[in-house]
Amino acid sequence: MNLATDYLGLRLRNPLVVGASPFCDDTYVARRLEDSGAAALVMRSLFEEQLDPPPVLRRLPGQSATEAMESFPDTADYQLSPERYLRQVEHLKSQLSIPVIASLNGHRPGSWIGFAERLEQAGADAIELNFYQVVTAPAIAADQVETEMLETVGLITGAVKIPVAVKLSPFHASVAQLSVALELAGAAGIVVFNRFYQPDINLEDVEVQSTLRLSEPSELLLRLRWLAILSPQLRASLAATGGVHAWGDVAKSILAGANAVHVVSVVLKHGPPVISTLLHGLQSWMRCHGYEDVQQLCGLLNLKRCGDPAAFERANYIRTLQSWKV
Repeated sequence: MNLATDYLGLRLRNPLVVGASPFCDDTYVARRLEDSGAAALVMRSLFEEQLDPPPVLRRLPGQSATEAMESFPDTADYQLSPERYLRQVEHLKSQLSIPVIASLNGHRPGSWIGFAERLEQAGADAIELNFYQVVTAPAIAADQVETEMLETVGLITGAVKIPVAVKLSPFHASVAQLSVALELAGAAGIVVFNRFYQPDINLEDVEVQSTLRLSEPSELLLRLRWLAILSPQLRASLAATGGVHAWGDVAKSILAGANAVHVVSVVLKHGPPVISTLLHGLQSWMRCHGYEDVQQLCGLLNLKRCGDPAAFERANYIRTLQSWKV
């Protein structure tokens, strides 16, 4: 049975990629992931703020500049400094036989973009560009945000020869249009979707409280929907990330159009051996349904068959609501 797939122009032995996470900080853990069947690894993100000094934050009345800057971690609090990050790329490449994908996290063009060349020189097989921006200023228009994203992608892809994937948020008015524009700007792949960590409110201390929650299986549905929409419209690779917790989630993602499936939360919960469990489940399902090659599945259930995908989506929405009865 052939599980090999092409992702970002890289030939992977199977579709399972360990997404951006702390796993690559430790080479022993990275080797265990490879031995368990992971086809590629994405390193944790290196942040724009580590490479460019953070901008001066707008201060509240009576708040000092120092207090405003305390919102950002101290330099020493980042798990990997830029120089250590480069050394870790080199070390992982010397120890692993699978692709190592570096990750840059930013939100607008800046001198930090130049670090992509150093990642390539260190041996990274690809770069995942993670856009994370919550726009709170009403003066910033949506087209400005997306124009800056496209400019950033163009600058990075123009500076390196290795492929660049873009990890998107679902919070864009037209994900399809933006994805096509990103491909035209040079992106070799689109990763759907970035997970925004929402702060909670601590009622005891009456303050905002940061929380980090692992993904839940229910989050996969949004990814499946957009994979099915984007798959017929892009030549670029597609990857699913968020909500993949069982072999069935892997199969669904591929059927919707994913060339690769990123897993993080399930590996954090169950350890590297869960990767082999997911692969065995996928192979068993394929065997039962008469599939010999994973390429037979890719995009099999995307919206290519629909003459008007938008109408199909709306019709499905109406039909679902009308099925409710009391």
